[in-house]
Amino acid sequence: MKPLAELRPGTWPALHGVLTDIDDTLTTDGAITPDALAALGRLKAAGLHVIAITGRPVGWSEPFALAWPLDAIVAENGAVALVKFDQDGLQRPSSEREQLQKWYQQDAATRAAHFARMQQVLARIEATVAGARRAQDSLGRETDIAIDHSEFTHLPQTAIDQCVQVMRAAGMNATVSSIHINGWFGAHNKLEGARWIIRQLLGRELDAELDRWVYVGDSTNDQLMFQHFPHSVGVANIARFVPQLSHLPRYVTRAERGAGFAELVAHLRLLQK
Repeated sequence: MKPLAELRPGTWPALHGVLTDIDDTLTTDGAITPDALAALGRLKAAGLHVIAITGRPVGWSEPFALAWPLDAIVAENGAVALVKFDQDGLQRPSSEREQLQKWYQQDAATRAAHFARMQQVLARIEATVAGARRAQDSLGRETDIAIDHSEFTHLPQTAIDQCVQVMRAAGMNATVSSIHINGWFGAHNKLEGARWIIRQLLGRELDAELDRWVYVGDSTNDQLMFQHFPHSVGVANIARFVPQLSHLPRYVTRAERGAGFAELVAHLRLLQK
């Protein structure tokens, strides 16, 4: 990883937008800080698309999808998107009549069948892995399950590994974020979620313009994005996960969490001048 400060004007082409993780990338201690929120606003004011892609549940994400200056939040590791529209169905920068539309990658019957199977796996993990408990945001989840390892409790690495093994043995995908262990059925992930939302929302193919987007994240569930995006950035607290990463971001900020995101945006503004 190179220090972000080494990124010089002329290194990147004109950008279309920024894709970002939420927990411990945009947020600090579970909340967005004023500097990170202002940075989101500066990106939108500059005419860039801003989409958050998170392992958090869709229910948890709804108030932030309305309040933050974002095009969309893709939640539950790519399974479902929250898109802000006004009441006449048009996406506009701001409106007193804004409401959310919820888009899914899987149909209702598939989601229902997967949900029932996931609850069985969740119960198995809680019964067999010492200390494992479902995340406190689980009631808002529709297409995945989550075990808390660092948000309100602490699991040792051995227990985290056990949870992942149980999920994968059941045929689920499993990833580890900075706070949760997420598991789900289906082919979606953060990268597929990014491709899907850009196609559905903007009518464009992400793979044809990868060099026009920046991805920023902080943990092991971001490494697929780090691998595929030529312009990838880790906030400084990614240092915790570096030993577990097969694919590192190209650049890293000096500051951690929301302050690191704000640092990135300030640097991007310099590059675009």
